[in-house]
Amino acid sequence: MRVISGKNPVIEAIKTNKAYKIYISKNIKYSDKKKFEELADKYRIKKIFVKEDELDRITDARSHQGVAVEAKDFEYKTIEDSIKLAEINGEKPFLIILDQITDVNNLGSIIRSAECAGVHGVVIPKHRSAQINETVAKTSAGALELVNIIQVTNINRTIENLKDKGFWIYGADMNGDKYYYQENYDTPVALVIGSEGTGISRLVKENCDIIIEIPMKGKINSLNASNAASILMFEVVKKRNENES
Repeated sequence: MRVISGKNPVIEAIKTNKAYKIYISKNIKYSDKKKFEELADKYRIKKIFVKEDELDRITDARSHQGVAVEAKDFEYKTIEDSIKLAEINGEKPFLIILDQITDVNNLGSIIRSAECAGVHGVVIPKHRSAQINETVAKTSAGALELVNIIQVTNINRTIENLKDKGFWIYGADMNGDKYYYQENYDTPVALVIGSEGTGISRLVKENCDIIIEIPMKGKINSLNASNAASILMFEVVKKRNENES
């Protein structure tokens, strides 16, 4: 069991049939109270009305926005699940691989952007990485319940597996072979994003097919990992839309 709090994460947890009990603060405004009552009734979820301090206790005093749910344990997906999703959507597979992203807020933000960009799966390593928790769920604004999250023990082995399946592996780095907008992304794509401090690890970088960079014009020579990931994800979306037209 896990606790999910915040309006958007709670809504997505309910709509994806992962929640089985909802806690609604007695102090929540009437319009929100009515909305969550109706949603709970529609999905046949048990409703419990609690005082604000009780909801603070249930959610460990997180910023819960007056609502929380008890939900099923988080379910990780597989590479195969994500490839199948792409096939069902009639799209070429598009994955994000996160290498040494240790900040949970960055992870949540990347997952949110990935959902908006139609990414079929986000790969995270089991070790030396931020893991799925309540902060990630909240920062993702509900996207965590909608995106395939794939946990792997070895990123390099995963990359080799993807190459065997016809993926091109693009690594994001400050010193790239090409600018990110010089590629067409018209094959199955896996985009590797590294941490802000150290970037992509050496072995992972060597395993990438192409290293791409975002040109910098200011005095600060790097972007937040989630901002860089968003720029690159939506460039893939842009190029694929152009290729289809």
